[in-house]
Amino acid sequence: MSLRVFADVIESRTYRYRGEGGRQEVDFIIERLDGKVIAIESKFSSVIHDHDVRHLNWLESNLGTSLLDRIVITTGTRAYRRHDGIAVVPLALLGP
Repeated sequence: MSLRVFADVIESRTYRYRGEGGRQEVDFIIERLDGKVIAIESKFSSVIHDHDVRHLNWLESNLGTSLLDRIVITTGTRAYRRHDGIAVVPLALLGP
């Protein structure tokens, strides 16, 4: 719900992506008025593996430069960028 509130402030919309047959799924998509997108996955884990981000990578290969960033929200304790450029962000860093 917080993502929707934040997106509304910047005149963007939020939705969930689920591909045909559920083969690809992204938890949150934030789309700006200009069509640029941020994709977010949430995982109940502190360790993120390649398998966990496969749909974010698939989305990048399909959207190209329309995809501004890929983010995984975790239960971990530190934020960093993975080797593939995906931001890993602990949920605890996003609010009080």
